[in-house]
Amino acid sequence: MKELMDRAGLAVAQWAREMPEWDLLPMEVVGRLGEASLLMTRMRLEPVFAKFELQSGEFDVLATLCRSGTPYALTPTHLYDVTMISSGGMTNRLDRLERAALIERRPNPDDRRGVLVALTAKGVELMGRVVPAHLENERDALKGLTLQEQQTLNTLLAKLIEQLS
Repeated sequence: MKELMDRAGLAVAQWAREMPEWDLLPMEVVGRLGEASLLMTRMRLEPVFAKFELQSGEFDVLATLCRSGTPYALTPTHLYDVTMISSGGMTNRLDRLERAALIERRPNPDDRRGVLVALTAKGVELMGRVVPAHLENERDALKGLTLQEQQTLNTLLAKLIEQLS
C-alpha cells in the first residue's frame, strides 16, 4: 500500500527521524482520525449545509428534531444532551433557527414552566431537501472506499467509540 503523506504522516515521519525507538502508530491513527474529521466537516459537510443557509450545528438541531418523529418537538434539554454543545450555544442556535422560521418554541403541555422546540412546516420542508443532499454528499465523500471497506471502517470506529466511552 502506498504510504500516505498527509499531515499526520508527515508529523510521524519527522518524529520517527528524531526518535526512531518510539512506537508512533497511535499518534498516526489519532492524527488521521482528527484530520479526516476536520476535512469531512470543512470540505464536505459545511459547503452543502451552506447551500441551504445552514451551519453544521443548526443542521444537527433540525435533524435531531426531524428524526424524533411527529410532532418533531423536543425539550431544549433533550436537544442539548443529544447535540453535546453548551447551553449557551444551544440558545444561540435556537434563536437563529427561530428567526429563520425553521423552529418555534411552544409551551410544554407536560411542564407548565417548560417549552418544547418544534420544527415548523418550513423546517420540515427544508429538511426534506437538505437530508437527501447531505446523504448524497456523504456517499460521494466515501466513494474512494469499497462498500466492504466502509463497513469495516464503520465497525472499527464504533468499537473505538465504545472503548473511549
